[in-house]
Amino acid sequence: MTTDQAAVAPPPAGLRERKKQRTRAALVRSALELFTRNGYDHTTVDEIADAVDVSQRTFFRYFANKEEVAFAAQDVAESHFFAALCDRPADEAPLAALHGAVLDAWDTIGEAVAQLVPQDLHLRMYCVIESTPALLAEHLRRTAELEERLAREIARREGLDIDTDPRPRLVVAAFGGVVRVAGRLWGERQGTSMESLRALTAFHLDHVGAALAERWDR
Repeated sequence: MTTDQAAVAPPPAGLRERKKQRTRAALVRSALELFTRNGYDHTTVDEIADAVDVSQRTFFRYFANKEEVAFAAQDVAESHFFAALCDRPADEAPLAALHGAVLDAWDTIGEAVAQLVPQDLHLRMYCVIESTPALLAEHLRRTAELEERLAREIARREGLDIDTDPRPRLVVAAFGGVVRVAGRLWGERQGTSMESLRALTAFHLDHVGAALAERWDR
């Protein structure tokens, strides 16, 4: 290959992919920094693109809208949790599998999110989502979709027909409610670390069995 040919040749596929990943990560980080500093409703796509020194057109190559970039880090966390559930021992009880998956995946979730944005920024964005009506509505919709996926995985593990047996959806609903309660309390207490959120979640999950008993120990 001549020098002129080398000058105009496209970069190797691996290099192009790494560049795309860096651009996407930069857009996510800039967006979340703007959302947490200025508020989601007061941040525009143009401001996010300008912060990364790219065009609006480039932004839309990676994200369909502002809402999608707001949930980018959460998507990473949810995909790791779902994968952890799929890897749980086949003979484990459903609630135990969900409990084990969320706690065992915590470290890998933190590492995966940290490759995209700093953990403290991810946690601050969680508070923005909880306090922004448009994002909270989307969060609830996405949570319902995730819970349906989890319920179908539980049904598969147990060899059940999810359309005739209500138990997979019920156990996932109970589990999801516990996680939401822990997250809400963590936010109200102004938690600042993944470790504190993990500990609070584990504490509440440990009490699910007792809470669902026919009579409580008084």
